[in-house]
Amino acid sequence: MELQVSNSPFSQEQAELLNRLLPTLNDHQRIWLSGYLIALQGAGAHTAAANLVQAVAAAEPAISKEVTVLYGSQTGNSHNLAGKLSKKLEEQSFQVTLASMSDFKPNTLKKIENLFIVVSTHGEGEPPDSAIAFYEFLHSKRAPKLEGLRYSVLALGDTSYEFFCQTGKDFDKRLEELGGERISPRVDCDVDFDESAAEWMGNVLEALGKLSASGASVSSTAPAAAVSGTESEYSRSNPFSAEVLENLNLNGRGSDRETRHIELSLEGSNLQYEPGDSLGIYPENHPQLVEELIAAMGWNGEETITVNKNGEQRTLRDALRRYYEITVLTKPLLEQAAQLSTSGELKQLFKAGREQELRAYLAERDLLDLVTDFSFAGVSASQFVSILRKIPARLYSIASSPKAYPDEVHLTVRTVRYEAHGRNRYGVCSVQLAERVEPGDTLPVFVQHNSSFKLPENPDTPIIMIGPGTGVAPFRAFLGEREETGAEGKSWLFYGDQHFSTDFLYQVEWQRWLKDGVLTRMDVAFSRDTDKKVYVQHRMLEKSKELYKWLQEGAVVYVCGDEKKMAHDVHAALAAILEQEGGLSPEEAAEYLTRMQQEKRYQRDVY
Repeated sequence: MELQVSNSPFSQEQAELLNRLLPTLNDHQRIWLSGYLIALQGAGAHTAAANLVQAVAAAEPAISKEVTVLYGSQTGNSHNLAGKLSKKLEEQSFQVTLASMSDFKPNTLKKIENLFIVVSTHGEGEPPDSAIAFYEFLHSKRAPKLEGLRYSVLALGDTSYEFFCQTGKDFDKRLEELGGERISPRVDCDVDFDESAAEWMGNVLEALGKLSASGASVSSTAPAAAVSGTESEYSRSNPFSAEVLENLNLNGRGSDRETRHIELSLEGSNLQYEPGDSLGIYPENHPQLVEELIAAMGWNGEETITVNKNGEQRTLRDALRRYYEITVLTKPLLEQAAQLSTSGELKQLFKAGREQELRAYLAERDLLDLVTDFSFAGVSASQFVSILRKIPARLYSIASSPKAYPDEVHLTVRTVRYEAHGRNRYGVCSVQLAERVEPGDTLPVFVQHNSSFKLPENPDTPIIMIGPGTGVAPFRAFLGEREETGAEGKSWLFYGDQHFSTDFLYQVEWQRWLKDGVLTRMDVAFSRDTDKKVYVQHRMLEKSKELYKWLQEGAVVYVCGDEKKMAHDVHAALAAILEQEGGLSPEEAAEYLTRMQQEKRYQRDVY
């Protein structure tokens, strides 16, 4: 039976303490306690009760005010959110240790009482580079029992990928298996994560408040940290309207490719960035696709609809163009669409055994395909857009040094166009930049800091940069920065594309830096200029002896570009060089590369 304040002589605090203690007592302890209270009657009932409350309070373990926040981040989102949580916890007088998983010593895990993890999922359900070692430790036999651990996980992902938030799910499950106590449920965030992440942080603070030994409530709406005089008011949730200064096609006449060099003004924004960071752009959907979608559904483009929880209203045409994502289909979207559709065929896709068919349908189709292939008769515009997610920002590696170009930021963006399922398709942001953006226009932007892709602190450290195609963008920033700071360390660039004559991006600048000694050496691979296709990993293997010597001298290796193929091939080439030139076994080579990642001597910005 539980004590109620209304039918007992105890205060609210006393009743809560008793209700926590009494159910834990065995028969012997209850008998002893009864005798203890009777013996104290001479001192008065009030004194006895007070003594009991003190005894209960003393027996109640106090929650530690020490909190550890770990993040695993590839692009910087998890790092930024972990930092926000840390600030909120510090405002509530918690002592916070904030660390990347790559910097955390796993053997100290068993000493931690309060752990909060913020982690993204990379590629096809894989941990980001900075989380790999910690992830593997936690899932190994060396992982300790964690019965005294309280934890919660914030998982970042993208519902357009099959293994949505898989890394966060894995961490959450494993910590529970090891005996940890989940004090707040895991939250899985899609690309538009601001609201979900804020809700998770509020839940974490509330849970810690309930566990507080003093019984004092910890506010779940902690005030934001004061903005310093040097901090910009512009952010992911409040983008800056940056003026376009230049928009050039870097490819020569006759090229199969179109790569735009975009220069933007940051004047007046106070936005700060470093080489290795990215710029986020909120794009607009193609007007033609918007009109075709409206026509296919028989909607009125000027109809007013509500687009978010704040009650913001826009015309349907404007909402489909600037607010909602309409070019990507995800499994959650299709599940909700099936509830609106009168088509039994769409519902059939979710039956057991049709997973491959569902996966195939999702690939390279958009919202226009969906409404054309299945019936949505009678579904209003407001009903339909309620299942859509907000259009996500596109992140691009910054291709300029702020020291070389104050108040400017440069991007290198390849225009994506292709045909699929009988229709021409295109990259939302890249085609907008190529076809509908001119100097004088503005774009909503924010800086995405990435602490996992940075120049070495020691300017004398050698660097090896591997960046085919637009993957060369951050290395233009690296060399521009090194030129401005007078860094003395050697530098080596591996660059590749299709044709030397039409696709050698920033050729004049590389040649100038080679002449001036800012760039020590450069190896190129133009895959379509020879009978046999040659890529950057082939050039690396050709130079294996020299490359291994640079590694032995402490060079930092940077890789930027396509994750699915290029980055894997480059990784394999590095392992092969370690085996061939260093005499390492495959297992030893793998350990060497892992150690390089942990030491921040092997950094990747891959997508």
